[in-house]
This record gives sequence, C-alpha cells and structure tokens, in this order.
Amino acid sequence: MKTRLDPTDLSVHRRAFLGRAAQGVGAVALASLLDSSLLRAQARPPRGTSPALTLPQKAKRVIWLTMAGGPSQLETFDPKPGLTRAGGRPMPESFTHGQQLAQLQGQELVCLAPMFPFRTYGENGTEISELFPHIGSVIDEICLVRSMTTEAINHDPAHMFMNTGSQIAGRPSMGAWVTYGLGSEAENLPGFVVMVSTGKGRSPQPIAARQWGGGFLPGRFQGVPVRGLGEAVHYLGNPRGVSREQQGADVAAINALNTRHDAVVHDPEIAVRIAQYEMAFRMQAGVPELTDVRDESRKTLELYGCRPGDGSFASNCLLARRMAERGVRFIQLYHRDWDHHSLLREELPLRAREVDQACAALITDLKRRGMLEETLIVWTGEFGRTPMSQSNKGPVGRDHHNKSMSMWLAGAGIKPGLVYGATDELGYAAVENVCTVHDLHATMLHQLGIDHDAFSVKFQGLDAKLTGVEGAKVIQGILV
Repeated sequence: MKTRLDPTDLSVHRRAFLGRAAQGVGAVALASLLDSSLLRAQARPPRGTSPALTLPQKAKRVIWLTMAGGPSQLETFDPKPGLTRAGGRPMPESFTHGQQLAQLQGQELVCLAPMFPFRTYGENGTEISELFPHIGSVIDEICLVRSMTTEAINHDPAHMFMNTGSQIAGRPSMGAWVTYGLGSEAENLPGFVVMVSTGKGRSPQPIAARQWGGGFLPGRFQGVPVRGLGEAVHYLGNPRGVSREQQGADVAAINALNTRHDAVVHDPEIAVRIAQYEMAFRMQAGVPELTDVRDESRKTLELYGCRPGDGSFASNCLLARRMAERGVRFIQLYHRDWDHHSLLREELPLRAREVDQACAALITDLKRRGMLEETLIVWTGEFGRTPMSQSNKGPVGRDHHNKSMSMWLAGAGIKPGLVYGATDELGYAAVENVCTVHDLHATMLHQLGIDHDAFSVKFQGLDAKLTGVEGAKVIQGILV
C-alpha cells in the first residue's frame, strides 16, 4: 500500500484514505470544528468584493421585519383626512389617468375612507393608527417614512424587488450581499438567518426560498431558514447512536477529501460545500443553545408577549434579539397574511395585534441592552395599498399599489422621532421626499459602512450591485 495519499490515485482504499486523512488534515479540521477558536481568524471581506468598509460603520447588523402581503398604509401609518371626506365618491381621474393598477384596471374607481382612527403618540405628536399602541409607545425611537415607492405591483416580483433590487429571479438578496461584504461574527450560527410566521385564520400566499437566496454569489451566503415551531432546522441532529465526536470526524474526513479534490479541480463550489459542512456541524450546538430561552427572565417574556417556541412573530422577535447577541449579521423575519383585498376591517386588527407588542419590545429590549445604537431595524411590506376600494359591496379591502407605501426604521444612526416624506391628500402617490427601494438599500449599506456605488461584483461582464444602475441615493434626511 502506498505511503502517500494522492486524490488522483484511485488505488488507495477508501478506509485507509479516511483513516490517514483524519490523522492529518482531518485531525486539524476536527479540532477546529470542536473548538472553533483554535483556528478562528479575524473576519474580513471575502475576495471578489469591492472594499466593503469604506465608510464609518453605524450598524453592525440588520433586523428586517417583513409584513408579507402589503400592509395598507392608510390604516397603519399615513393618516388621510382628505380621503375620509372623499369616501364613497369617485376617485378623481386626474390621480389615476395613465397609471398602472393591479386588479382595479378598467373598473370603476371609488374612494375608500380609512377604516380606523389615528392617534397622536410621542413628544412630537406623531399620528399612527390606534391599532398600534405599542409601536406608538416607542414612536420617539422610530423614523417613519411615508413616501416610499416601489416598481413592482404583484406579490412575488415585489418581494424580489424589495429583497434583491430586481424583479428578476436569480439575483442575490440583501442578506447575501451584506454577509458577502462584511462576513459574520457568529461562531455557531449562519451569518444570514430567516424566520417565517403566519397570522392565524387564513392561508396566505407562500414565500419562495429565492427571496433569501444567494443568486450569483457563493452559496454559503444565502439565508438559512430557522423554524420557530418544532424542529428549528430540518435534519440538523445526529442519527440515533452517533455521537458529536463521531459526526465531527465524518465531517472532517469529508472536508479533507473535498480540500484535496479542490486542489486538483479548483472548483469554487467545493469551498462552499466545505464551509456548509462545517457550519452545519457547528449549528448542531448553536441552534439548540439559541432556541433554549430558559435563561430569559419572565419580565422579558412578558415584554414580548410570547410563548417561546410557538412559532409566533413575537417568539421570533425574541429569537432575533438572541441572534443579534450571538453575532448574526442579517436577520429577516417574515410575518404573512397582510394581503387584504377584502375583509380589511376584520383582518387588519388581527395582524396588528400579532406584531405590535413584539416590534416595540424588540426596540425596547435592544435599547436597554445597549444594542439598538448598532442594530438597524427595518419594518416594511412589499408594496402599499390603493386609496380606492377593491369592492363596492360586501367586506371591502384595497388593491396592490406601488406609488405610495409607509415603512419605518430604528437604531444605528437613524434619526429618531422623525416623520419623513408625504403623500398627496388622498394617499395615492408620494409627493414629498420621494424614496425608492434602491434608495433604501443604499441607506442600509451606508449605515453598515459600505459605499453602495462601489460595492459590486462582476456578473455576466457587468458590475452588478444591490442598488442597481438607476442612480440610487442615500436618504440623508433620515440620518443623524
């Protein structure tokens, strides 16, 4: 039998190869898997990106709260007394002539008055819907943007645009861009984690995994779904009778084989495979520790209003804070069932109750732990809703709309207590300090210390960027 291991020589028996690999490269790899501090190097941007940290870094991480389905800004964060007065009347054609509509195209357009009162909150008397009293209690920590717009008008393309800056599938998501540029500080968790919760009582549209995909970036930067109910990550645990040490030895041996093979074929996907094996092994320790909230006080659980492990948005917000503490770079929480073409009056209060307290708790909890100043929180849907009624009879709702939507941000150098931008008197279109999704992405990267215009990757001969080529701008007016 040969004394040297040669991956190109198939005469080496598999058992001998694995055994010797475990004594050499495999032993080192196993040691690093069991104790990552032994080989842990200072995190730095991966090769192939533009220089990432070129600006002062205000945010170390992002928590992105996605209200999937398109919340109505007219019942949440954009009060319109003019629309109240116009309720039941025909929508003036001057607003809609030649405009893109979704399911209302070609129909009679009738103004729908806002269905819930607005109240003033905070030192500046900011008006938001009475459905969000908890968010109202922290409104002085929030920057409310009432002039956001988007390009897409249907759910899946709108999610794609909000997540990737493009309506075309196959582009990297925000979280993938951020972790590609900055890496992650988490040892036993992925740098980009996604959690999904669903409102009770309905069956909303599914959310495709491509919304957190890596696109043309290396696969290890794509988002990793973590479930808040039941088994947190599918197939993560060891088979019965296999110890952690045995599993670590297997991973080390497989990675030793992959490393030797990569030295011959130079396939970048092999490096991804190695990294994913190692991360999966570390997650076997990191995920159970993350989801075990027995160390959380009763006061904290009451603050979020959650029952840990029930899969609710509130429980996921608590886990998001725990991920932030453990160095996860990008955390995205989806809460579904905001698509109210009908039953808006009946369903919106339910969705609001499911997220209101938890959103406020997340801000409060991060602030009291000294983490809000370096955590960027973003709350948004994929588009807004029309000031016109979807139906003139029965339980009414609002159609998709891309010319106006409301969202808010908090923490990480965002100006607190500010209302930015405005829509016209009926809430149809943003007219003051108009913002685009690309502007939002540019601002997010800016707070993370990244010049969005310089942060690019060569793809199909072009300099691909999260913020596209349409001339995105940082929204300076919302920054401290």
